[in-house]
Amino acid sequence: MKCPFCSNLETQVVETRIAEDGDFIRRRRQCGACEKRFTTYEKPEVNFPAIVKKDGRRIDYQREKLRASLNLALRKRPVSTEQVDSAIERIEEKLLNLGIREVASHRLGELVMRELKKLDKVAYVRFASVYRNFEDIDEFKTLVDEVSK
Repeated sequence: MKCPFCSNLETQVVETRIAEDGDFIRRRRQCGACEKRFTTYEKPEVNFPAIVKKDGRRIDYQREKLRASLNLALRKRPVSTEQVDSAIERIEEKLLNLGIREVASHRLGELVMRELKKLDKVAYVRFASVYRNFEDIDEFKTLVDEVSK
């Protein structure tokens, strides 16, 4: 493992811990040259389905894009990072359980909307208003009425 501070290739594992949920291993490392410490995480590599956009393009699934979408909808809302992480894990689990190589972007959007609806109603309405591309105020009002029930 290369040191992120000085790029030296000689690093030593100082401590190893398995995460509480057992999904990854956390390792504390120390550089042999600059002696600075840093943390690495090991997680199994899984192949998520490709995302098929509305125009037919296929792109790789990117966890960062999913997190950015959730964070944008949840901006200034009382939802913790842990709750967002859990929502992402549930979405990814559903994607993997589909057992398919490609998934339509609208299907991923629906998974995101379900999670947002559980996390925060305002964030759900924010995301849905952009995702569903409302044409008039009546569509928006219908969504708000649905959430208010």
